[in-house]
Amino acid sequence: MVSLSSLELAPLAADMERVETELRASVDNDDRFLGEVAQHLVSAGGKRLRPALTLCAAYAASGAGSASAAAVTGGVACELVHLGSLYHDDVIDEAETRRGVPSVNARWSNIVAILAGDYLLARASSLAASLGADVAALLAATIGELCRGQVLELQHLFDAGRSVESYSSAIEGKTAALFATSCRVGGMVSGVDEPTLDALTRFGHHLGMCFQVVDDVLDLTSTDEALGKHVGQDLLEGIYTLPVIYALDGSNELRSMLGAPLDGDRLATARSIIAGNGAIDAALAVARDHATKANEALSGADGLAVDVTTGLCRLVDTLVTRDR
Repeated sequence: MVSLSSLELAPLAADMERVETELRASVDNDDRFLGEVAQHLVSAGGKRLRPALTLCAAYAASGAGSASAAAVTGGVACELVHLGSLYHDDVIDEAETRRGVPSVNARWSNIVAILAGDYLLARASSLAASLGADVAALLAATIGELCRGQVLELQHLFDAGRSVESYSSAIEGKTAALFATSCRVGGMVSGVDEPTLDALTRFGHHLGMCFQVVDDVLDLTSTDEALGKHVGQDLLEGIYTLPVIYALDGSNELRSMLGAPLDGDRLATARSIIAGNGAIDAALAVARDHATKANEALSGADGLAVDVTTGLCRLVDTLVTRDR
């Protein structure tokens, strides 16, 4: 599990409470039904990793104690983009659960989930606009990247010939882009210079790539209880992630099974093949490479608070070894 306690930063707990308060307030609505639907995944909890990165980037840049109001708002905007994308993803995936609770589409309908996801993205855009045109433009571009990455992934459903390059490009869009933006927003609202801003952005990019590769490994090796959703869901839906791509290169049996939907027994067999032919270790090696590059991005930046960058490096290490 990703634990923000590894950051060991004194103001973080109090500032994350500020994020939580503003996050809940931002999705409130006079229409009680829309407010309830918009609050559904907010109330279910979550790691809140993206706003934590915005806060930490602000700490690293300013060296101050508590985060500024702008940093909190920027973090909330990034989290709303993430939540809005989850509402939409669950419709695409026909997911029944999310974070251990029924998904919005399962509890209400696909139409409600799509519209609620749009509402969350609209609220994120409004908050970003309150921070200035540059932040608003960045968030808009990031939402576009999320869409690009998701569309690219959909183009390769049940594609047993999917390349590593296609996979990497997809997760750069659907995951790493928002991690990078979360860090960049923290630097932008703190007024850092361009080289420092770029270093924070590179850190977020590589952290996001590491996070997604490990997430894709866990989708094959973890449990329903740990994930809060059905394990093996990506494989079942024909989304062939990095460990699957590596496993396909070394197994004719797996190649003969994939390319079409799997039933429960064949899914278990496919997972067993992937777990046993070195593909998991090969994928984790890629995650570790991104972790190294994330840490190098921070170590090469001048003017960042050392205690904050040390905490962020510890967070990177926990991503590679997390169990869910």
